[in-house]
Amino acid sequence: MNAPVSPADALRGSLAALLDGLPPRQAAQAVDRLIAKYRGATPTDAPILRDRADVAAYAAYRMPATFAAVRAALEAFAQAVPQWSPAGHTDVGGGTGAATWAVTATWPGEREVTVLDWAEPALAIGREIAAANPALADARWRRARIGSALTLDPVDLVTVSYVLNELTAADRTALLDTVADAAQSVVIVEPGTPDGYARVIEARDRLVAAGFRVAAPCPHSAACPIVPGTDWCHFAARVSRSSLHRQIKGGSLAYEDEKFSYVAATRLPVATAPSRVVRKPQIRKGQVLLDLCETEPGLRRTTVTKRHGDLYKAARDADWGDAWPPAGDRAS
Repeated sequence: MNAPVSPADALRGSLAALLDGLPPRQAAQAVDRLIAKYRGATPTDAPILRDRADVAAYAAYRMPATFAAVRAALEAFAQAVPQWSPAGHTDVGGGTGAATWAVTATWPGEREVTVLDWAEPALAIGREIAAANPALADARWRRARIGSALTLDPVDLVTVSYVLNELTAADRTALLDTVADAAQSVVIVEPGTPDGYARVIEARDRLVAAGFRVAAPCPHSAACPIVPGTDWCHFAARVSRSSLHRQIKGGSLAYEDEKFSYVAATRLPVATAPSRVVRKPQIRKGQVLLDLCETEPGLRRTTVTKRHGDLYKAARDADWGDAWPPAGDRAS
């Protein structure tokens, strides 16, 4: 009997099939053009993904990275609400639905799923790709303008990933208010840049003001302890490079790290981490340096050495974004 295919593997297979018949040069040119548009000022009255070729190329290039980033954010959130699983999920601005795949990887099983996006070609290909994921068999793919005019039905979980940059400030505010009114829990993911972090902080502050608790990455719901302009909070998710990635970016590595910022907030009771690793751990001879955001709140560097025994072993295995200390070591 064959082992069940993981959502990540099923997604990779579907994306590879999606590029069949699309000349590699055309795919690469479409991705280059679309990346340039996404990095610029995007008007809200013109969908960026115009046709099937655009969507196929961009999905094959970006969906694995979006999946990995959202999956990492959802996993941190799931650890803070261990007894909870969403009965319904709405993906706002979801395009081809990478976040829906990440949700099924975090909480297996079927649920009511709705993907909202303005680009009909993206929705069509998202529906096509989702045929490989039984948990998305009954997902609804609906065209909607993302912004101040959007309305949402009440739902357990709303994801908003890599969307806020495409909106005006007024539309971002209106969207966040709409999401806060409709959702029990919200996960927002943006690029791991200073601007992306600023948008996440804006969203975080608005959700907290609406009565949400921050579940991750912050171990508290107080103001972020980072002094504006001096640094930004972001994390990294490892992504296997496809042949399209290697063709466009060059390089010999079989992977790359997707940098992202995020906030997961909820109206549920949460068991937040005592602290979280907010920089890549520095492993040196006989010691590990961990930069932590703590419950108090505040930022602190701690050094874990061999004399800490099992905690030292845990520190050597710790990753950027992990809760600290590990659950089994919190009495130490």
